[in-house]
Amino acid sequence: MEFNKMQNYDREAEILKVLGHPVRLKIIAGLTSQTCNVKKIWECLGLPQATVSQHLALLKNKGIIEGRREGVEVFYHVVSDQARRIVDALFEPVGCP
Repeated sequence: MEFNKMQNYDREAEILKVLGHPVRLKIIAGLTSQTCNVKKIWECLGLPQATVSQHLALLKNKGIIEGRREGVEVFYHVVSDQARRIVDALFEPVGCP
């Protein structure tokens, strides 16, 4: 096996760190198959809205998800192909996170 000395693994390592939290992993697993608003996500996870919002903010800041505003609601979806491939390799597609 050879190591690619020119390859920068910083972005991949950052995605793995972010996905290393069970709640964030569940969120991404759910969002790979559908777009959801915050309320649906926290209802499906059974967690307080504030907790889910903190995790969503981190995922958004790391460029893994994006939100699309529709009126007063924000619908989130996965934009990172790398994160999507990682989650797809780990799990069968799921519905609600």
